[in-house]
Amino acid sequence: MAASLIRLHFHDCFINGYDASVLLDGSDSEKFAAPNQNSARGFEVIDAIKTAVEGQCSGAVSCADILAIAARDSVLLSGGPTWKVLLGRRDGLVANQTGANALPSPFEGLNILTAKFAAVGLNITDLVSLSGGAHTIGLAKCAFFSNRLSNFSGTGAPDATMDTSLVSELRSLCANGDGNNMAPLDRNSIDLFDNHYFQNLINNKGLLSSDQILYSSDEAESTTKSLVASYSSNSNLFFANFVNSMIKMGNISPLIGTNGEIRKNCKAVLSLTEI
Repeated sequence: MAASLIRLHFHDCFINGYDASVLLDGSDSEKFAAPNQNSARGFEVIDAIKTAVEGQCSGAVSCADILAIAARDSVLLSGGPTWKVLLGRRDGLVANQTGANALPSPFEGLNILTAKFAAVGLNITDLVSLSGGAHTIGLAKCAFFSNRLSNFSGTGAPDATMDTSLVSELRSLCANGDGNNMAPLDRNSIDLFDNHYFQNLINNKGLLSSDQILYSSDEAESTTKSLVASYSSNSNLFFANFVNSMIKMGNISPLIGTNGEIRKNCKAVLSLTEI
């Protein structure tokens, strides 16, 4: 669940800023966008926390702040760093399913990913540290990496930047064509928040294409490769940069003052819950 809560934090920040829009139900819900449908999880955890908080201090703590704290605590409880979460955000009034359909994708190249991060004020260091933080724990479905196992990009062969033993193992896992079978994002360090993810990239054992390109692509040579190498041997540097990036991400266009609202139910805006 820790990986899922961290992922919710990421997916919320990229759409409309950090306003808990990813938690809203409705016809335009971001939950039904392609990157989230049958993939994003943890909504019930945030709802349960919100219910408990409302029971103690109704209308005081936003869903956005709860999600930020839950993501921070998920990192800490998985063995990672902690930090002070800036509070005072308010919740958005609308979801943006169209925007959510354009979230950074595991199938996109480094130049596109860099541009999407830059569009929300995040730089190359943020891209690498946040990728490591998001994928040092958790699982990914075969549907998100099976394209690397054969005829990659029309080559007639597996992705040359994937270790051959890993290709064989993953072919067996995904052999029945069920895209829902899962593999660990951080091979040999599944549940621990650490820098092992970056060591995997150096050994061509990144699971997703969007992970491995941070080290192995031509574009990485002058951008992300040196960061991957540094983080692989210096967990303190990775932790410090990840914390800075999480704080930056949590401050993407927050609603403050009289903007937005503080929902009573994270699934719905006040105008629907007060009918």
